Amino acid sequence: MTITITPAVRAAAVGTAAAALLIGAFTLGASRGGGATSAGPARGGAALVAAVRSGRITVTGSGTVTGTPNQLTLSMGVQVNGASVASALQQANQAVRRVTAALRARGVAAADIQTSGLYIQPNYQSGSQTPSGYGVSESLTATLTRIAAAGGQITAAVHAGGNATTVSGVSLNLTDDSRLLATARARAVADARVKAAQYAHALGQPLGPVISITDQSSSWSPPVPMAASGSAAKSAVPISPGSQQLSVSVTAVYGLG
Repeated sequence: MTITITPAVRAAAVGTAAAALLIGAFTLGASRGGGATSAGPARGGAALVAAVRSGRITVTGSGTVTGTPNQLTLSMGVQVNGASVASALQQANQAVRRVTAALRARGVAAADIQTSGLYIQPNYQSGSQTPSGYGVSESLTATLTRIAAAGGQITAAVHAGGNATTVSGVSLNLTDDSRLLATARARAVADARVKAAQYAHALGQPLGPVISITDQSSSWSPPVPMAASGSAAKSAVPISPGSQQLSVSVTAVYGLG
């Protein structure tokens, strides 16, 4: 008997054989625990691993250190009254020049003394619309870089300005903070890692490497108010630098697995 195989029959036979081979490969892979020969299980396993490996923990760590301020910023000025704008302004200018000269004589650099304000206003008697005189206020800001000498410098400036002197306040600053900030950053990073390890342990996953880290540094110092006038004591103003805190906050992202 003669058997004729047409192209259509041949294609069907080849397709059936290929399907049988694929089924056999799938069965073999499943019996071996889902090996690489199984296309379906391999894709599922890869997706599962990717999901685990893409797991992340985001934590915030903080580190704080304490330092001693090494700089004082003095805000002061003069305030006078005169019968006219010209006379009041002249008196104020003379007083400011005396204050500036006293600071310079006590070792304050010219670059550390800055004019910060000028205010002129008319003065009125009760019920009158005609000025009875004029008031002039001039203010300046001085940066005192030697805390030990700052008290004497402030006292000299106050006496130089006389009864026209005004002191609106001082602020203590910590300018040499590079080493302190390095210590605070190290503490913040260590704090973040401890927290991340705790979370990973609670999830039953090993802690992976750090993916990203950002930090934000900040400093804080309590204000030191001060008021003075020309009648201040002759002894140097006592200055207590106290301490200033520097803190660093770190946000770290760790991988899992």
